Amino acid sequence: MSDEFCVICGRTDLALTDGLCPDCFADRTPLVWIEGHPTITLCPTCGARKVGQHWEREGASPTLLSAEDLTPLLSVHPEVGIRKAAWTEGVGDPAQRRFLGEVRLRFRGTERTVSVELPVRVQSATCSACSRRSGHYYTALIQVRGTSERLRGPPRALRDRLERAFDTVLTNTKAEWRRAFSWREERPEGWDYYLTDTLAARSVARLARSRLGAELKESATLWGRRNGRDVYRVTFCLRVPDAAVPPVREGGGRQVPIRVGRQP
Repeated sequence: MSDEFCVICGRTDLALTDGLCPDCFADRTPLVWIEGHPTITLCPTCGARKVGQHWEREGASPTLLSAEDLTPLLSVHPEVGIRKAAWTEGVGDPAQRRFLGEVRLRFRGTERTVSVELPVRVQSATCSACSRRSGHYYTALIQVRGTSERLRGPPRALRDRLERAFDTVLTNTKAEWRRAFSWREERPEGWDYYLTDTLAARSVARLARSRLGAELKESATLWGRRNGRDVYRVTFCLRVPDAAVPPVREGGGRQVPIRVGRQP
């Protein structure tokens, strides 16, 4: 038997620190706690969260907070490793919400569960992406057209065919590319899609060219200057052959991967 023992409980079978076993040390020392008055800023339109000066997780719930939101607000003892945290919301109000957490952690070789109460101030602010969309800001334009500048048949039928073809491409694109779409406008000869990210627009246009066998032309126009540098808006014109347009499903239904707003 070791000559050293815990000065509180008398145990000799565990490593001691400052005369205390891990259990007695944990009973007298906070392992997890809340620092200050945490605030979470949510975009009410897209659900993005503001982290520092940046917005992240667009597409998350604009009202529900998850462990991904709450667990990073915990402060922990240097020797603690968090395994998992489960959160339940208590009684509060929309601006000051309260959560009870059951935090499963590892401390000095043993696992334990610690309860913690987390008050969170929730505030709403429009993220930069939604602000640009609402102001009809864009950096790139994708024009989806038929094979000829001359209309062949009714404009509505042409737009429907081009929409189905372009939708088959958008279904399999990256989520970050789809989020760059701001709004679209109907044209007699097809569709104009406005995007807030030129790189995303170029990637989508090139993918459509490959998947649909389309002809692609790229052009840029000077829009203005920012921070002493010229700013350009880039137009990608896709001419989609009729053979690339998929047939309408029986009953006329089809899957539309994104909802791009139309200009009012």
